Amino acid sequence: MRYGLFVAAAAFEIAGCYLVWQALRTHQVWLWLPAIIALGAFAWLLTLTGTDCAGRAFAAYGGIYVAASVLFMLGVERIRPDLWDLLGAAICLAGAAIIFFGPRSA
Repeated sequence: MRYGLFVAAAAFEIAGCYLVWQALRTHQVWLWLPAIIALGAFAWLLTLTGTDCAGRAFAAYGGIYVAASVLFMLGVERIRPDLWDLLGAAICLAGAAIIFFGPRSA
């Protein structure tokens, strides 16, 4: 469940950032409102992950973000990830898992 929050946060962050990117490139001012809403949802979701500190939540989330970005590249931009994209995403996911699931001292 908590790991799913990272996935949802990544979806909102990528959507928000993409909307900002589109707003600036296409001069469509109306895209700013959904972008701000999406980025706010992203930040709110990270607070729900149950990690003991913000830095750890951000670090664990980073791996999910990288993998989600590669999926965005494939699904939305229609650019096929190469070996290096996939390897990099896998390494980031491994790092995120170590940070998130690693044993902590009391």
